[in-house]
Amino acid sequence: MASIELDHVSKIYANGAYGVHDIDLKIEDGEFIIFLGPSGCGKSTTLRMIAGLESITSGDLRIDQKSVAGLPPRARNVAVVFQSYALYPHMTVSQNMGFGLKMRGVPAAEIGAKVRDAAQMLGLADYLGRKPAALSGGQRQRVALGRAIVREPNAFLLDEPLSNLDAQLRAEMRLELVKLHRRLGKTIIHVTHDQVEAMTMGDRICIMREGRMVQVGKPLEVYANPVNTFVARFLATPPMNLIPVRLEPSGDGKFHMVGEDVRISIPQRHTDAYAGSAGRPLLLGISPEDIYESRANPNWQPLEVTVVAVERLGVGTIVVGQVGTGNALEINARVSRHFNAGVGQKITLYVDTEPMHLFDAETQTVVPRKPLQPARPALAL
Repeated sequence: MASIELDHVSKIYANGAYGVHDIDLKIEDGEFIIFLGPSGCGKSTTLRMIAGLESITSGDLRIDQKSVAGLPPRARNVAVVFQSYALYPHMTVSQNMGFGLKMRGVPAAEIGAKVRDAAQMLGLADYLGRKPAALSGGQRQRVALGRAIVREPNAFLLDEPLSNLDAQLRAEMRLELVKLHRRLGKTIIHVTHDQVEAMTMGDRICIMREGRMVQVGKPLEVYANPVNTFVARFLATPPMNLIPVRLEPSGDGKFHMVGEDVRISIPQRHTDAYAGSAGRPLLLGISPEDIYESRANPNWQPLEVTVVAVERLGVGTIVVGQVGTGNALEINARVSRHFNAGVGQKITLYVDTEPMHLFDAETQTVVPRKPLQPARPALAL
Protein backbone atom coordinates (compact mmCIF):
# COMPACT_ATOMS: atom_id res chain seq x y z
CA MET A 1 0.00 0.00 0.00
CA ALA A 2 1.08 3.62 -0.39
CA SER A 3 0.53 7.17 0.73
CA ILE A 4 0.84 9.72 -2.07
CA GLU A 5 1.83 13.35 -1.53
CA LEU A 6 1.63 16.13 -4.10
CA ASP A 7 3.77 18.99 -2.78
CA HIS A 8 2.85 22.17 -4.71
CA VAL A 9 2.90 20.28 -8.01
CA SER A 10 2.43 22.21 -11.26
CA LYS A 11 2.46 21.30 -14.92
CA ILE A 12 3.30 24.05 -17.44
CA TYR A 13 3.25 23.32 -21.16
CA ALA A 14 5.65 24.68 -23.79
CA ASN A 15 3.32 27.57 -24.63
CA GLY A 16 3.35 28.71 -21.00
CA ALA A 17 -0.18 27.50 -20.22
CA TYR A 18 -0.80 25.76 -16.92
CA GLY A 19 -2.21 22.24 -17.11
CA VAL A 20 -2.13 21.95 -13.33
CA HIS A 21 -1.37 24.76 -10.91
CA ASP A 22 0.08 24.30 -7.41
CA ILE A 23 -1.65 21.10 -6.29
CA ASP A 24 -0.93 20.45 -2.61
CA LEU A 25 -2.55 17.24 -1.41
CA LYS A 26 -1.78 14.21 0.76
CA ILE A 27 -3.57 10.95 -0.02
CA GLU A 28 -3.49 8.56 2.90
CA ASP A 29 -2.38 4.94 2.71
CA GLY A 30 -5.40 2.85 1.66
CA GLU A 31 -7.61 5.86 0.91
CA PHE A 32 -10.14 5.96 -1.95
CA ILE A 33 -10.04 9.52 -3.29
CA ILE A 34 -11.94 11.00 -6.22
CA PHE A 35 -10.60 13.68 -8.57
CA LEU A 36 -13.76 15.40 -9.78
CA GLY A 37 -14.20 18.19 -12.28
CA PRO A 38 -15.32 19.16 -15.79
CA SER A 39 -13.38 18.21 -18.91
CA GLY A 40 -10.08 20.05 -19.17
CA CYS A 41 -9.80 20.85 -15.45
CA GLY A 42 -6.49 19.00 -15.01
CA LYS A 43 -7.66 15.91 -13.14
CA SER A 44 -6.33 13.37 -15.69
CA THR A 45 -3.09 15.36 -16.03
CA THR A 46 -2.63 15.13 -12.26
CA LEU A 47 -3.25 11.38 -12.38
CA ARG A 48 -0.75 10.96 -15.21
CA MET A 49 1.89 12.88 -13.27
CA ILE A 50 1.41 10.51 -10.33
CA ALA A 51 1.77 7.56 -12.73
CA GLY A 52 4.88 9.04 -14.34
CA LEU A 53 3.24 9.40 -17.74
CA GLU A 54 3.52 13.21 -17.54
CA SER A 55 6.51 15.14 -16.29
CA ILE A 56 6.26 17.57 -13.38
CA THR A 57 7.28 21.16 -14.07
CA SER A 58 7.62 22.20 -10.43
CA GLY A 59 6.95 20.81 -6.98
CA ASP A 60 7.55 17.31 -5.69
CA LEU A 61 5.68 14.01 -5.74
CA ARG A 62 6.24 11.43 -3.03
CA ILE A 63 5.01 7.85 -2.76
CA ASP A 64 5.52 6.36 0.70
CA GLN A 65 7.53 9.48 1.58
CA LYS A 66 10.01 8.82 -1.24
CA SER A 67 10.35 11.37 -4.02
CA VAL A 68 9.46 9.78 -7.37
CA ALA A 69 9.27 12.94 -9.49
CA GLY A 70 12.18 11.81 -11.66
CA LEU A 71 11.42 8.08 -11.72
CA PRO A 72 9.94 6.27 -14.76
CA PRO A 73 6.46 4.69 -14.46
CA ARG A 74 7.78 1.15 -13.96
CA ALA A 75 9.69 2.26 -10.83
CA ARG A 76 6.63 3.66 -9.03
CA ASN A 77 4.67 0.41 -8.54
CA VAL A 78 1.32 1.93 -9.41
CA ALA A 79 -1.20 0.52 -11.87
CA VAL A 80 -3.23 2.66 -14.28
CA VAL A 81 -6.65 1.63 -15.62
CA PHE A 82 -7.68 3.71 -18.61
CA GLN A 83 -11.08 4.68 -19.96
CA SER A 84 -10.42 2.76 -23.19
CA TYR A 85 -9.58 -0.57 -21.41
CA ALA A 86 -6.50 -0.95 -23.71
CA LEU A 87 -6.92 -4.71 -24.12
CA TYR A 88 -5.09 -6.71 -26.77
CA PRO A 89 -7.84 -7.96 -29.13
CA HIS A 90 -5.91 -11.07 -30.25
CA MET A 91 -5.30 -12.28 -26.69
CA THR A 92 -7.64 -14.13 -24.38
CA VAL A 93 -8.78 -12.72 -21.05
CA SER A 94 -6.17 -14.83 -19.28
CA GLN A 95 -3.41 -13.66 -21.60
CA ASN A 96 -4.43 -10.02 -21.28
CA MET A 97 -4.46 -10.19 -17.50
CA GLY A 98 -1.09 -11.93 -17.29
CA PHE A 99 0.73 -10.07 -20.07
CA GLY A 100 2.43 -7.52 -17.83
CA LEU A 101 3.76 -10.24 -15.53
CA LYS A 102 4.98 -12.24 -18.52
CA MET A 103 6.96 -9.25 -19.79
CA ARG A 104 8.62 -8.99 -16.38
CA GLY A 105 9.73 -12.61 -16.54
CA VAL A 106 7.43 -13.96 -13.85
CA PRO A 107 7.17 -17.78 -14.02
CA ALA A 108 4.14 -19.10 -15.89
CA ALA A 109 2.82 -21.07 -12.90
CA GLU A 110 2.85 -17.93 -10.73
CA ILE A 111 1.15 -15.91 -13.46
CA GLY A 112 -1.56 -18.54 -13.81
CA ALA A 113 -2.24 -18.58 -10.06
CA LYS A 114 -2.48 -14.79 -9.84
CA VAL A 115 -4.72 -14.56 -12.91
CA ARG A 116 -7.07 -17.21 -11.52
CA ASP A 117 -7.26 -15.46 -8.14
CA ALA A 118 -8.01 -12.10 -9.73
CA ALA A 119 -10.55 -13.62 -12.13
CA GLN A 120 -12.37 -15.27 -9.23
CA MET A 121 -12.45 -11.96 -7.36
CA LEU A 122 -13.87 -10.12 -10.39
CA GLY A 123 -16.34 -12.77 -11.55
CA LEU A 124 -14.31 -13.60 -14.68
CA ALA A 125 -13.41 -17.22 -13.93
CA ASP A 126 -15.73 -18.51 -16.70
CA TYR A 127 -14.36 -16.09 -19.31
CA LEU A 128 -10.61 -16.65 -19.16
CA GLY A 129 -10.55 -18.32 -22.57
CA ARG A 130 -12.55 -15.62 -24.36
CA LYS A 131 -11.20 -12.70 -26.34
CA PRO A 132 -12.27 -9.08 -25.70
CA ALA A 133 -14.64 -9.01 -28.69
CA ALA A 134 -16.76 -11.68 -27.02
CA LEU A 135 -17.16 -9.67 -23.79
CA SER A 136 -19.56 -6.95 -22.68
CA GLY A 137 -18.29 -3.50 -21.78
CA GLY A 138 -18.50 -4.26 -18.08
CA GLN A 139 -16.58 -7.51 -18.52
CA ARG A 140 -13.85 -5.73 -20.48
CA GLN A 141 -13.54 -3.19 -17.70
CA ARG A 142 -13.16 -6.03 -15.21
CA VAL A 143 -10.38 -7.52 -17.34
CA ALA A 144 -8.57 -4.18 -17.31
CA LEU A 145 -8.92 -4.08 -13.52
CA GLY A 146 -7.75 -7.69 -13.28
CA ARG A 147 -4.63 -6.88 -15.30
CA ALA A 148 -3.86 -4.19 -12.72
CA ILE A 149 -4.65 -6.40 -9.71
CA VAL A 150 -2.30 -9.25 -10.69
CA ARG A 151 0.61 -6.81 -10.60
CA GLU A 152 -0.05 -6.26 -6.88
CA PRO A 153 0.68 -2.52 -7.09
CA ASN A 154 0.82 -0.17 -4.13
CA ALA A 155 -1.87 2.06 -5.65
CA PHE A 156 -4.49 1.98 -8.40
CA LEU A 157 -4.98 5.01 -10.66
CA LEU A 158 -8.34 4.89 -12.46
CA ASP A 159 -8.82 7.37 -15.32
CA GLU A 160 -12.59 7.62 -15.96
CA PRO A 161 -12.91 3.81 -16.12
CA LEU A 162 -16.73 3.79 -16.15
CA SER A 163 -17.48 6.50 -18.71
CA ASN A 164 -17.86 4.05 -21.62
CA LEU A 165 -20.50 1.98 -19.81
CA ASP A 166 -24.26 2.41 -19.94
CA ALA A 167 -26.12 3.66 -16.86
CA GLN A 168 -26.94 0.24 -15.40
CA LEU A 169 -23.40 -1.08 -15.86
CA ARG A 170 -21.95 2.10 -14.34
CA ALA A 171 -24.09 1.58 -11.25
CA GLU A 172 -22.97 -2.06 -11.01
CA MET A 173 -19.31 -1.21 -11.50
CA ARG A 174 -19.45 1.56 -8.89
CA LEU A 175 -20.46 -1.05 -6.35
CA GLU A 176 -17.83 -3.50 -7.61
CA LEU A 177 -15.05 -0.91 -7.26
CA VAL A 178 -16.12 -0.08 -3.70
CA LYS A 179 -16.12 -3.80 -2.82
CA LEU A 180 -12.74 -4.23 -4.50
CA HIS A 181 -11.28 -1.41 -2.45
CA ARG A 182 -12.55 -3.00 0.75
CA ARG A 183 -11.05 -6.37 -0.19
CA LEU A 184 -7.66 -5.08 -1.32
CA GLY A 185 -7.25 -2.16 1.04
CA LYS A 186 -5.06 -0.40 -1.52
CA THR A 187 -4.85 3.31 -2.26
CA ILE A 188 -7.17 4.23 -5.15
CA ILE A 189 -7.33 7.49 -7.09
CA HIS A 190 -10.39 7.64 -9.31
CA VAL A 191 -10.78 10.38 -11.93
CA THR A 192 -14.31 11.25 -13.03
CA HIS A 193 -16.60 14.06 -14.13
CA ASP A 194 -19.62 12.18 -12.76
CA GLN A 195 -21.02 13.62 -9.52
CA VAL A 196 -22.78 10.39 -8.56
CA GLU A 197 -19.50 8.45 -8.72
CA ALA A 198 -17.85 11.09 -6.56
CA MET A 199 -20.58 11.16 -3.93
CA THR A 200 -21.06 7.40 -3.63
CA MET A 201 -17.57 5.93 -3.96
CA GLY A 202 -14.84 8.04 -2.39
CA ASP A 203 -13.60 8.55 1.15
CA ARG A 204 -12.78 12.09 0.01
CA ILE A 205 -13.30 14.12 -3.14
CA CYS A 206 -10.92 16.64 -4.64
CA ILE A 207 -12.83 19.09 -6.83
CA MET A 208 -10.74 20.70 -9.59
CA ARG A 209 -11.33 23.61 -11.94
CA GLU A 210 -9.03 25.17 -14.52
CA GLY A 211 -6.02 23.27 -13.23
CA ARG A 212 -6.53 24.22 -9.59
CA MET A 213 -7.76 22.31 -6.58
CA VAL A 214 -10.92 24.09 -5.41
CA GLN A 215 -12.08 22.04 -2.41
CA VAL A 216 -11.14 18.75 -0.73
CA GLY A 217 -13.14 16.85 1.86
CA LYS A 218 -15.54 14.04 2.65
CA PRO A 219 -18.32 13.92 0.05
CA LEU A 220 -21.23 14.84 2.31
CA GLU A 221 -19.26 17.57 4.06
CA VAL A 222 -18.30 19.18 0.77
CA TYR A 223 -21.87 18.85 -0.46
CA ALA A 224 -23.26 20.50 2.66
CA ASN A 225 -20.59 23.22 2.86
CA PRO A 226 -19.40 24.29 -0.63
CA VAL A 227 -16.71 26.97 -0.72
CA ASN A 228 -18.10 28.71 -3.81
CA THR A 229 -20.86 28.65 -6.39
CA PHE A 230 -18.88 26.38 -8.72
CA VAL A 231 -18.74 23.59 -6.14
CA ALA A 232 -22.34 24.22 -5.09
CA ARG A 233 -23.67 23.79 -8.62
CA PHE A 234 -21.24 21.19 -9.97
CA LEU A 235 -21.61 18.67 -7.17
CA ALA A 236 -25.34 18.02 -7.53
CA THR A 237 -27.93 17.10 -10.13
CA PRO A 238 -30.02 19.23 -10.42
CA PRO A 239 -27.58 21.94 -9.27
CA MET A 240 -28.09 24.27 -6.35
CA ASN A 241 -30.46 27.17 -7.06
CA LEU A 242 -28.75 30.58 -6.95
CA ILE A 243 -31.13 33.51 -6.46
CA PRO A 244 -29.88 37.15 -6.61
CA VAL A 245 -30.86 38.88 -3.35
CA ARG A 246 -29.89 41.69 -1.02
CA LEU A 247 -30.00 41.52 2.75
CA GLU A 248 -32.38 43.90 4.49
CA PRO A 249 -32.99 44.34 8.23
CA SER A 250 -36.58 43.94 9.36
CA GLY A 251 -36.25 46.26 12.36
CA ASP A 252 -36.52 43.57 15.04
CA GLY A 253 -32.96 42.27 14.83
CA LYS A 254 -33.86 39.92 12.00
CA PHE A 255 -33.01 40.05 8.30
CA HIS A 256 -34.80 39.23 5.08
CA MET A 257 -33.31 38.17 1.75
CA VAL A 258 -35.06 40.27 -0.85
CA GLY A 259 -34.89 39.80 -4.63
CA GLU A 260 -37.20 40.18 -7.58
CA ASP A 261 -40.44 38.47 -6.50
CA VAL A 262 -38.59 36.87 -3.59
CA ARG A 263 -38.69 37.68 0.13
CA ILE A 264 -37.34 35.05 2.51
CA SER A 265 -36.35 35.40 6.16
CA ILE A 266 -32.95 34.31 7.39
CA PRO A 267 -33.08 31.64 10.13
CA GLN A 268 -32.18 33.01 13.55
CA ARG A 269 -29.19 30.68 13.83
CA HIS A 270 -27.57 32.33 10.76
CA THR A 271 -28.28 35.97 11.67
CA ASP A 272 -24.94 36.73 13.34
CA ALA A 273 -22.95 35.15 10.48
CA TYR A 274 -24.82 36.99 7.73
CA ALA A 275 -25.58 40.38 9.32
CA GLY A 276 -22.32 41.88 8.08
CA SER A 277 -23.28 41.18 4.46
CA ALA A 278 -26.19 43.63 4.43
CA GLY A 279 -26.04 45.98 1.47
CA ARG A 280 -23.86 43.75 -0.70
CA PRO A 281 -25.05 41.89 -3.83
CA LEU A 282 -25.56 38.28 -2.77
CA LEU A 283 -26.69 34.95 -4.15
CA LEU A 284 -29.02 32.82 -2.07
CA GLY A 285 -28.13 29.16 -2.47
CA ILE A 286 -30.95 26.65 -1.96
CA SER A 287 -30.57 22.98 -2.87
CA PRO A 288 -33.47 21.41 -4.83
CA GLU A 289 -34.07 18.82 -2.09
CA ASP A 290 -34.64 21.64 0.44
CA ILE A 291 -37.73 22.80 -1.48
CA TYR A 292 -40.99 20.96 -0.76
CA GLU A 293 -44.46 20.74 -2.27
CA SER A 294 -46.22 20.89 1.11
CA ARG A 295 -45.51 22.59 4.42
CA ALA A 296 -44.60 19.84 6.86
CA ASN A 297 -42.62 22.29 9.01
CA PRO A 298 -44.07 25.68 10.04
CA ASN A 299 -40.64 27.30 9.62
CA TRP A 300 -40.50 26.47 5.92
CA GLN A 301 -41.15 29.59 3.88
CA PRO A 302 -43.48 29.91 0.87
CA LEU A 303 -42.25 30.61 -2.65
CA GLU A 304 -44.73 31.22 -5.47
CA VAL A 305 -43.75 29.73 -8.85
CA THR A 306 -45.26 28.84 -12.19
CA VAL A 307 -44.49 25.30 -13.30
CA VAL A 308 -42.27 25.32 -16.40
CA ALA A 309 -41.32 21.64 -16.62
CA VAL A 310 -41.87 18.38 -14.75
CA GLU A 311 -39.42 15.46 -14.88
CA ARG A 312 -40.82 12.26 -13.39
CA LEU A 313 -38.01 9.95 -12.28
CA GLY A 314 -40.08 7.26 -10.61
CA VAL A 315 -38.46 7.63 -7.17
CA GLY A 316 -39.21 11.35 -7.19
CA THR A 317 -40.01 14.34 -9.39
CA ILE A 318 -37.95 17.31 -10.55
CA VAL A 319 -40.04 20.48 -10.88
CA VAL A 320 -38.74 23.54 -12.71
CA GLY A 321 -40.62 26.66 -11.65
CA GLN A 322 -40.50 30.27 -12.81
CA VAL A 323 -40.32 32.71 -9.91
CA GLY A 324 -42.78 35.59 -10.20
CA THR A 325 -44.12 37.02 -13.46
CA GLY A 326 -41.96 38.26 -16.31
CA ASN A 327 -38.93 37.02 -14.38
CA ALA A 328 -36.24 34.92 -16.08
CA LEU A 329 -35.34 33.28 -12.77
CA GLU A 330 -36.16 29.58 -12.59
CA ILE A 331 -35.63 27.21 -9.68
CA ASN A 332 -35.39 23.42 -9.45
CA ALA A 333 -37.18 21.48 -6.73
CA ARG A 334 -36.86 17.77 -6.01
CA VAL A 335 -40.28 16.73 -4.73
CA SER A 336 -42.14 13.47 -4.20
CA ARG A 337 -43.24 11.13 -6.95
CA HIS A 338 -46.85 12.00 -6.10
CA PHE A 339 -46.51 15.59 -7.34
CA ASN A 340 -49.32 16.20 -9.84
CA ALA A 341 -49.27 19.88 -10.91
CA GLY A 342 -49.01 20.52 -14.64
CA VAL A 343 -46.99 22.90 -16.80
CA GLY A 344 -48.33 26.45 -16.59
CA GLN A 345 -49.95 25.94 -13.20
CA LYS A 346 -49.17 28.41 -10.40
CA ILE A 347 -48.21 26.64 -7.18
CA THR A 348 -46.66 27.38 -3.80
CA LEU A 349 -43.48 25.56 -2.85
CA TYR A 350 -41.95 25.68 0.62
CA VAL A 351 -38.27 26.39 1.32
CA ASP A 352 -36.32 24.96 4.25
CA THR A 353 -33.83 27.79 4.86
CA GLU A 354 -31.80 26.06 7.59
CA PRO A 355 -29.30 24.50 5.11
CA MET A 356 -29.16 27.67 2.94
CA HIS A 357 -25.96 29.44 1.89
CA LEU A 358 -25.19 33.00 0.90
CA PHE A 359 -22.51 33.68 -1.71
CA ASP A 360 -20.86 36.98 -2.60
CA ALA A 361 -22.25 37.84 -6.02
CA GLU A 362 -18.95 39.34 -7.19
CA THR A 363 -16.39 36.79 -5.94
CA GLN A 364 -18.78 33.79 -6.02
CA THR A 365 -17.31 32.63 -2.69
CA VAL A 366 -19.45 31.50 0.21
CA VAL A 367 -20.23 33.82 3.13
CA PRO A 368 -18.95 31.81 6.13
CA ARG A 369 -21.40 30.46 8.65
CA LYS A 370 -21.36 27.63 11.15
CA PRO A 371 -21.46 24.31 9.24
CA LEU A 372 -24.54 22.18 9.63
CA GLN A 373 -24.55 18.43 10.10
CA PRO A 374 -24.52 17.14 6.50
CA ALA A 375 -27.53 15.17 5.32
CA ARG A 376 -27.38 12.66 2.50
CA PRO A 377 -28.30 14.43 -0.76
CA ALA A 378 -30.77 13.04 -3.24
CA LEU A 379 -28.91 12.12 -6.42
CA ALA A 380 -30.17 11.32 -9.89
CA LEU A 381 -28.89 7.78 -10.42
